[in-house]
Amino acid sequence: MKYKKFGKLDWNVSQVGYGMWGMAGWSESDDKISNKSLDRAIELGCNFFDTAWGYAEGRSEQILAGLLKRHSEKRLYTATKIPPKIDEWPPSKLATLKDIYPSNHIVEYTEKSLKNLGVETIDLQQFHVWEDSWAERDEWKEMVLKLKQEGKVQSFGISVNRWEPANCLKALESGLIDSIQVIYNIFDQSPEDVLFPYCEKNDIAVIARVPFDEGSLTGKLTLESKWDIGDFRNIYFGSENLPPTIKRIEKLKELVQNEMPLAELALRFIAAHPAVTTMIPGMRQLRNVEANMRIGDGQGLSQEWIDKLRDHRWDRLPTNWSC
Repeated sequence: MKYKKFGKLDWNVSQVGYGMWGMAGWSESDDKISNKSLDRAIELGCNFFDTAWGYAEGRSEQILAGLLKRHSEKRLYTATKIPPKIDEWPPSKLATLKDIYPSNHIVEYTEKSLKNLGVETIDLQQFHVWEDSWAERDEWKEMVLKLKQEGKVQSFGISVNRWEPANCLKALESGLIDSIQVIYNIFDQSPEDVLFPYCEKNDIAVIARVPFDEGSLTGKLTLESKWDIGDFRNIYFGSENLPPTIKRIEKLKELVQNEMPLAELALRFIAAHPAVTTMIPGMRQLRNVEANMRIGDGQGLSQEWIDKLRDHRWDRLPTNWSC
């Protein structure tokens, strides 16, 4: 496993981290399997774990707490997120900072996450949604400074809304944001346009999320794919999105053929970009952990392959199913 410096912070984090949404609230979630997979990831060098209170109301955070206890001798980095006060993902463009992140809400959910994680300090606390119209407001800035000064949070980041990678640049200018978490994958290449150059210039860490486009880039979906009631993928891969996604996946399969698994191609594409500090694939099964952690070898992907994948960029606009 290769490690990269996390922006301005004195952290060296694994090139492949661990996204923990799928361990709580998704179909086939199983704590025993999750714990074995998490333990195996640490054995293979993973030290960065991303969760959120919004992942089954803190359940994912509690699973991470167990991992921290089992491996208390290791330096593991914890990243979580403050949910929006109004249950809209992302919030309305008309929503104000007071609607979504009033000061007492920021403090309340930081305290909840501290308790769930069983730690005195959260390494990285993140705003789970964001609108850059809030950037000029002082309230969020005061809370960031307060929580850092109290030692409850070491650093702050923003998880950018889906398909809006530039909707954070004003907040970054405040100097209070240490990292950006953004959707970046073979389909969603738009962060390269403006966000990545800004982050590289200003030494802001980048966490690449949704590396498999919610599972499509593993190549395992079909037009008949369905999930349990309540699973987010039933919304994301509804009738509007699933058919065009499958068509694009078939073209990628024709391109990659037997050179490597499609899932490996997807991760190596992300690892190849110098702006990306770490990526956080979701993993439940041991075989997936072992396959994905191998991508942290620092080899990335050849320029020839990157050039081929440019044609598979898919620029989309936020919709009611793209939360």
